[in-house]
Order: sequence, then C-alpha cells, then structure tokens
Amino acid sequence: MAKTSLSSLLTRVGLDWFILALLGMIGLAKLWPEPGIQKGLFSLSSLATYGVSLIFFFYGLKLNFSQLREGLRNYRLHLVIHLTTFVVFPAVVLVARSLLLTPDTELLWLGIFYVAALPSTVSSAVVMVSIAGGNIPAAIFNASISSLIGVFITPLWMSYLVVATTGQYDLAGVIWKLTLQVILPVILGLLLNQRLGWLAARYKTALRYFDQFTILLIVYTAFCESFALHSFEKISVDDLLWLAALMLGLFFLIFGMITLLSRFLNFNREDRITALFCGSKKSLVQGSVMANVLFPGSMAGVVLLPIMIFHALQLIVASIIAQSMARQLEKTNGTQA
Repeated sequence: MAKTSLSSLLTRVGLDWFILALLGMIGLAKLWPEPGIQKGLFSLSSLATYGVSLIFFFYGLKLNFSQLREGLRNYRLHLVIHLTTFVVFPAVVLVARSLLLTPDTELLWLGIFYVAALPSTVSSAVVMVSIAGGNIPAAIFNASISSLIGVFITPLWMSYLVVATTGQYDLAGVIWKLTLQVILPVILGLLLNQRLGWLAARYKTALRYFDQFTILLIVYTAFCESFALHSFEKISVDDLLWLAALMLGLFFLIFGMITLLSRFLNFNREDRITALFCGSKKSLVQGSVMANVLFPGSMAGVVLLPIMIFHALQLIVASIIAQSMARQLEKTNGTQA
C-alpha cells in the first residue's frame, strides 16, 4: 500500500522511472564507460543511431495528412508557439549568456543555448495539454511540426556558438545527417500511415518504452565518452546547482511571457493552455539525437546536462501546473452545473 502511494505521489509531481533511469545511466557511464566508447556496426552507439531512425519512423506512422491540414487553420496559435520555441528562447539565453559567461562555464553555456535552440517536446506536451483541458489537436499539430522544423533551425542556431567554441562546424553535413536519421524516416512513416498506422496505435505503450530505452542508450554512450576523456573535471557541484536554478528560471520566464502574450491576443482557454505547454517545453528526444551529430564525443555528455536537467524540471513543474488547471476546470464546470 505504501509502495503504491509513493508511486502515485511521484507520478503526481511529474517524477517517474525514466528520470531516475537517466541518472542511473550517468552513474553507469562513470563506473563502466568501456562498452559505450566502442565503435563498430553493432556497438552501442550504432544501435542507438538505428534506434533513433526507428523512433522517427514510428512517429511518422502516427501522423496523417488530414490532421496536418486541419491544424493549419489556427495560425495565430502556431506563430506564438514556434516564435517562442525558436526565437524568444534563444534570444533570452543569448542575453543571459552575455551577462553571466565565464571561461570555466563556456561549455555549459553551449549546452544551455542548445536547450533554447531545440524544438518542443511531443508526447509530454500533448499529455499536459490533455490533462489541463487544452486544444489537443492543435497541440499534436504544433508538437509534430516543431520536431520537423527543429531539424533545420536548431543546427542553424548552433552554428553560431559551436564555431566560437570549437572552431569547426559543418552545417551542410549536420543537416544531411539529420535528414537521413530523422526526416526520411518520418516521411516514410507518414506515407505508410493509412496502411500501417494501426500498428502505432495498438502498440503505443511498447513504442513509448522503446523511445525511452533508445534515449537512455544515447545518454549512456554520450556520457561514457565524456567521462573517458575527463570532460567533467572543471564542473563542480556549485555549477550544477546554478545550472538547475537557471533552467528553472528559464522555464518560468518563458511560461510567464507566453501567458501575457496569450492574454494580449485574447486566446480562449484551450488555445492559451496549448500555447503554454507547447511553447515552454523542450525535447530531450531531439536533444539526444542531435547531440550525437552536432558535437564531438568529448563534448556531448556535458552539452546534454542542461537539457536533461530542463527535461526533469519541466516534467515536474508542468505536471503540477496542468493538474492545477484541471482542478480549476472541474470546479468551474461543477459551479456551472
């Protein structure tokens, strides 16, 4: 009984086994990095790459053209979400970076800017919108489009800082690799939606676990290389604490800005909720995928730290806010009844 109550409490505040597993992968990479740094056709890093393509193939399999066409109508909501995701987020971080950057935190700031340049998350954004009583079709549309746009926009944004940090960046090569790993599998899945879309619906839970397992594998291999090359030697506990505080502050700042903008544009309650949860969240899936392509192995683990922290905090905070909104809706409906 106590175990069930604890599990229910953790779920209620947005904590689940996956966040704990992410921490476990970091610990495992520290203790046993050898399997993660091996290269070859059937190495863990290669298996993670194959897994990424399968993730996005099944992601495309869940979509259909009619949903995408229907979603195009609410253009004001789409503009708010994507401008926030790909313009406001990076602009805010660039300002903060110019004020707070030190030589010892340059690599962490690269990771923080990477968070800002990433697309919105898909599954958790839609779940939060559903819990809070928002516009679910619009959430599905925007989260889906954000992932596709991010394949091109995120590398463009990152070229600005990666060149300054490492002196090297092959933008055309990066976009080509991401097109092969992400865009082509999505297109293939989308084209097969009418014939095989039922598979994605029937095995939805199994596919979610597959997605999470692949992300854990990517995180493990990235941290193995970083630990093996001693990339974390300059990062202290104090650095991690201020990083967590900064990620939490960034989330609330963007959340507040979207709230004000949604009120200014007179969005109804459903669209306001969708704008809040789709515009303030960032994708760990895309972050893990792109990190393998964008950054050298020695940097990948360190650069992934901010998005992992942001992912955990956004789940916890967004879950609490979504459930609070759901309770408010229940009270309003009860009063009207």
